[in-house]
Amino acid sequence: MRFATCPAPHERAPAGASPRPARMAPILAALGLLAGCVTVNVYFPAAAAQKAADKIINAVTGGGNGAGQSASPQKPAASPPPAARNAPAQAQSLLARLAGRVVMALVPVAHAAGQADLDISTPQIRAIVADMHQRFAQLKPYFQSGVIGVTSEGVIAVRDQSTVPLMQRAQLAQLVAQQNRDLSQLYAQIADANGHPQWVGNIRSTFASRWIAHAKQNGWYYRDSSGTWVKG
Repeated sequence: MRFATCPAPHERAPAGASPRPARMAPILAALGLLAGCVTVNVYFPAAAAQKAADKIINAVTGGGNGAGQSASPQKPAASPPPAARNAPAQAQSLLARLAGRVVMALVPVAHAAGQADLDISTPQIRAIVADMHQRFAQLKPYFQSGVIGVTSEGVIAVRDQSTVPLMQRAQLAQLVAQQNRDLSQLYAQIADANGHPQWVGNIRSTFASRWIAHAKQNGWYYRDSSGTWVKG
């Protein structure tokens, strides 16, 4: 979160008015401008995405090794209230209270996207994960034998079907296509569920890296960005 610099308007105290309200007017005006001059930067929450990816991958594969678990996000520190220049002690106290309320109301908004866990609990996401988990029981032997592997695009692919009987190759191709369809839908659903459809590419990339990490730990094949198959 960053605060844009906005000039505070200067007001002339009306005749006969007490000096304290005259001094408070610019302060209160500045507080009003503070709320209107806040720019919220929304960043892709990479750590939260990795945590979500590991959780879903473990749910799909039935694993529970907790690989790549991210550290708990740190609680953002509140920005200090702006100092009241040339104001009496009572005005400074009022300014501190008002500024504190404004800043504390704005800071969580600015940090929410970067710090909070991603929502992966919608009915659509749960249904996709359940289907992938059931299908994985049929795909697992092919992973273990090296027939298929994961790719840097966040999907799976057939690496070598020479050991697969001809009568089973069509079924294998269908299983791979269905799993890839669900993977693509999963990435889009996670982005939509968290209010940022534009994150779908980041989510896919994050899952791709975590799928490859999972493949390395289990001795599966994975295809890197150059198109080369590597055994984990």
